[in-house]
Amino acid sequence: MDIRQTVGGNIMRERRRRALSQEALAFAAGVDQAYVSIVENGAGNLTLSLIERFANALEVPPDLLLRPPEE
Repeated sequence: MDIRQTVGGNIMRERRRRALSQEALAFAAGVDQAYVSIVENGAGNLTLSLIERFANALEVPPDLLLRPPEE
């Protein structure tokens, strides 16, 4: 699996666990809602700083967003 899909899927999973909309996550992370959609669809090329911002917004450690899904 592509790392972008892994990170995007993890962000989506954690956002849904917290019952957040893409708009609410975008506001908390300081990005545009359209960018959240791009990232969750595995098309965004995130920097480490953006991974940290998403992790902080979701209140998870950044490495959780990088982990491949457990099978």
